[in-house]
Amino acid sequence: MYAIIETGGKQYRVSQGDTIVVEKLPAEVGSTVTLDKVHLVHTGEKLQVGAPYVAGAKVVAKVVEHGRGKKIVVFKYKPKKNYHRKQGHRQPYTKLTIEAIEV
Repeated sequence: MYAIIETGGKQYRVSQGDTIVVEKLPAEVGSTVTLDKVHLVHTGEKLQVGAPYVAGAKVVAKVVEHGRGKKIVVFKYKPKKNYHRKQGHRQPYTKLTIEAIEV
Protein backbone atom coordinates (compact mmCIF):
# COMPACT_ATOMS: atom_id res chain seq x y z
CA MET A 1 0.00 0.00 0.00
CA TYR A 2 1.35 3.43 -0.91
CA ALA A 3 0.14 6.98 -1.38
CA ILE A 4 1.30 10.14 -3.09
CA ILE A 5 1.01 13.15 -0.80
CA GLU A 6 1.69 16.86 -1.18
CA THR A 7 3.35 19.04 1.44
CA GLY A 8 5.47 22.16 1.12
CA GLY A 9 4.73 22.42 -2.60
CA LYS A 10 6.34 19.03 -3.33
CA GLN A 11 4.94 15.55 -3.83
CA TYR A 12 6.20 12.39 -2.09
CA ARG A 13 5.50 8.68 -2.59
CA VAL A 14 5.09 7.14 0.87
CA SER A 15 4.39 3.75 2.42
CA GLN A 16 3.87 2.78 6.02
CA GLY A 17 7.17 2.87 7.92
CA ASP A 18 8.94 5.22 5.47
CA THR A 19 10.99 8.18 6.69
CA ILE A 20 10.85 11.33 4.57
CA VAL A 21 12.37 14.81 4.80
CA VAL A 22 9.90 17.62 4.01
CA GLU A 23 9.81 21.41 4.27
CA LYS A 24 9.59 22.56 7.90
CA LEU A 25 6.20 22.00 9.54
CA PRO A 26 4.91 23.86 12.63
CA ALA A 27 4.76 20.79 14.92
CA GLU A 28 6.65 19.63 18.00
CA VAL A 29 9.07 16.70 17.93
CA GLY A 30 7.23 13.52 18.91
CA SER A 31 3.79 14.78 17.88
CA THR A 32 1.69 13.36 15.07
CA VAL A 33 0.83 15.24 11.89
CA THR A 34 -2.09 14.50 9.58
CA LEU A 35 -1.40 15.12 5.90
CA ASP A 36 -4.71 15.33 4.04
CA LYS A 37 -3.51 16.43 0.59
CA VAL A 38 -3.42 12.91 -0.86
CA HIS A 39 -3.28 12.73 -4.66
CA LEU A 40 -3.28 8.93 -5.08
CA VAL A 41 -3.79 5.82 -2.95
CA HIS A 42 -2.88 2.29 -4.10
CA THR A 43 -4.09 -0.52 -1.82
CA GLY A 44 -2.79 -3.50 -3.78
CA GLU A 45 -5.97 -4.31 -5.70
CA LYS A 46 -7.52 -0.85 -5.90
CA LEU A 47 -6.15 2.45 -7.22
CA GLN A 48 -7.82 5.72 -6.24
CA VAL A 49 -6.81 8.89 -8.05
CA GLY A 50 -7.99 12.24 -6.76
CA ALA A 51 -9.16 15.27 -8.69
CA PRO A 52 -7.04 16.90 -7.28
CA TYR A 53 -7.23 15.07 -3.90
CA VAL A 54 -8.73 11.74 -2.81
CA ALA A 55 -11.79 12.45 -0.66
CA GLY A 56 -11.50 11.14 2.89
CA ALA A 57 -7.90 9.92 2.53
CA LYS A 58 -5.18 11.00 4.92
CA VAL A 59 -1.69 10.03 5.97
CA VAL A 60 -0.68 10.04 9.63
CA ALA A 61 2.99 10.76 10.33
CA LYS A 62 5.13 11.25 13.43
CA VAL A 63 7.63 14.12 13.68
CA VAL A 64 11.09 12.64 14.30
CA GLU A 65 13.25 15.78 14.20
CA HIS A 66 13.70 19.31 12.92
CA GLY A 67 16.93 20.49 11.38
CA ARG A 68 18.66 22.58 8.78
CA GLY A 69 20.00 21.29 5.50
CA LYS A 70 23.46 21.50 4.03
CA LYS A 71 24.80 25.01 3.44
CA ILE A 72 24.69 26.41 -0.08
CA VAL A 73 26.55 29.50 -1.26
CA VAL A 74 24.77 32.17 -3.31
CA PHE A 75 27.34 34.30 -5.13
CA LYS A 76 26.42 37.29 -7.32
CA TYR A 77 29.11 38.74 -9.57
CA LYS A 78 29.30 41.33 -12.34
CA PRO A 79 32.54 41.43 -14.29
CA LYS A 80 34.56 44.64 -14.60
CA LYS A 81 32.22 46.51 -12.18
CA ASN A 82 33.79 45.50 -8.84
CA TYR A 83 30.45 44.04 -7.72
CA HIS A 84 30.22 40.77 -5.83
CA ARG A 85 27.94 39.56 -3.04
CA LYS A 86 28.31 36.30 -1.13
CA GLN A 87 25.45 34.88 0.87
CA GLY A 88 24.87 31.49 2.50
CA HIS A 89 21.61 29.63 3.04
CA ARG A 90 20.50 26.58 5.02
CA GLN A 91 16.96 25.34 4.38
CA PRO A 92 15.03 24.18 7.49
CA TYR A 93 13.41 20.73 7.29
CA THR A 94 11.24 18.30 9.23
CA LYS A 95 11.87 14.55 9.23
CA LEU A 96 8.68 12.45 9.34
CA THR A 97 8.01 8.74 9.85
CA ILE A 98 4.83 7.49 8.17
CA GLU A 99 2.63 5.60 10.65
CA ALA A 100 -0.58 4.94 8.71
CA ILE A 101 -2.37 5.53 5.42
CA GLU A 102 -6.13 5.85 5.95
CA VAL A 103 -8.66 5.73 3.12
